[in-house]
Amino acid sequence: MKKIVLDIETKNTFAEVGSREPAALDLSIAVIYDYERQEFVSFWEEDLSRLWPFLEATDLLIGYNLDHFDVPILDKYYSGDLARVPTLDLLTEVKKSLGRRLSLDLVAAGTLDKNKLAHGLEAVAWWREGRRDLIEEYCREDVKLTRDLYDYARANNHLKYRVLNEVKSFPVDAAAWERPAAGGLNFTLPF
Repeated sequence: MKKIVLDIETKNTFAEVGSREPAALDLSIAVIYDYERQEFVSFWEEDLSRLWPFLEATDLLIGYNLDHFDVPILDKYYSGDLARVPTLDLLTEVKKSLGRRLSLDLVAAGTLDKNKLAHGLEAVAWWREGRRDLIEEYCREDVKLTRDLYDYARANNHLKYRVLNEVKSFPVDAAAWERPAAGGLNFTLPF
């Protein structure tokens, strides 16, 4: 199964665009981890044409708040419909189990004993400062955390979260995550 882990950062905030719709935001960078190649690849807004073949060929796109944030933003740049790419949104899986949403930081702290490097609003500030290096590092680290949470859940059928100094475990149904979806996707290849 071909799997890709994805995270994106934006150039602006909801307050700045006057909307709560993710597609109103502008992308600065997308970073993926390609399980098949075992490598991270970064794509700035001007490089997105190189991202589409990765997404079109994947059997499973993995992320954290992927379906409600990353995919709608990316979809505005794509000539097809990225909603047709099979996804696994770990935030959705957390909500299924707990009945509420938890931040990536809380789940990574509990499960992996690691924290995020920064916050998305800091990435917007870095964009304004021209600090692409910090944005890329931050986004890549979020992809690593998401990948490691996915791998942990697949091996253990649970995740954990940390609140203050207490770590709590919760079940996830990871056994079904890698069942292949029917159909394929190919919108940008020339045939």
